[in-house]
This record gives sequence, C-alpha cells and structure tokens, in this order.
Amino acid sequence: MDYMTLKEASENWGVSTRQVNYYCVEGRIPGAVKMAGVWLLPKEAVKPVDGRTKEGKAQK
Repeated sequence: MDYMTLKEASENWGVSTRQVNYYCVEGRIPGAVKMAGVWLLPKEAVKPVDGRTKEGKAQK
C-alpha cells in the first residue's frame, strides 16, 4: 500500500497540516497509521467531512 504524509494530504485537500493531524488523532481517516512519530495516510484516502461547517452538519 502506498502512503502519503500529513503535508501531502494537506496540500491535496486544501487544509492545514494541523487539521489533517486532528483527523488522524480522532480516527477519521481509515488506514492511517503512526510510525516513528509520523502519520502515514493511504494515498487513496479521502478528506473527512468537516463537522464545523453547515454543510458538514447537514451531511451527518
């Protein structure tokens, strides 16, 4: 399986690396693993819905 880093995911999804880190810590990205202090996300992972927006709350 191919992985991407927090920085690569943040650039692909248009959010900050800190926000991607929150997604990982909360377990919202299936397949994300932490190795040697670095989060690795599957290349095919999709951005989780942001529950802070009206659109995100309506989709739940």
